[in-house]
Amino acid sequence: MKKTLLFLVVMLMALTTFAKDIKTLVVTTTPKMHCESCENKIKNNLRFEKGVKSIETSIENQTVTIVYDADKTTEEALINAFKKFNYTAERVGEEEKK
Repeated sequence: MKKTLLFLVVMLMALTTFAKDIKTLVVTTTPKMHCESCENKIKNNLRFEKGVKSIETSIENQTVTIVYDADKTTEEALINAFKKFNYTAERVGEEEKK
């Protein structure tokens, strides 16, 4: 029983030590997305940025939602990454994922 309890305490400590700061950034782009090719261009270029976990685009809402590890990158770095492929990005909302 003591070994099991000790194991659980160690595992809990390990989980809290390795917990990541995952955040979500929502941006709109210029030029505006108007087709699937635009979406693919954004996704294919952003996926190589450090810390990016997932990218979702919406032509209907004209938004790009990026889930990223805040320990590895910043909001500013992600917004600046759009310049590499001749887009500009502007934040429209941000939510923290728990």
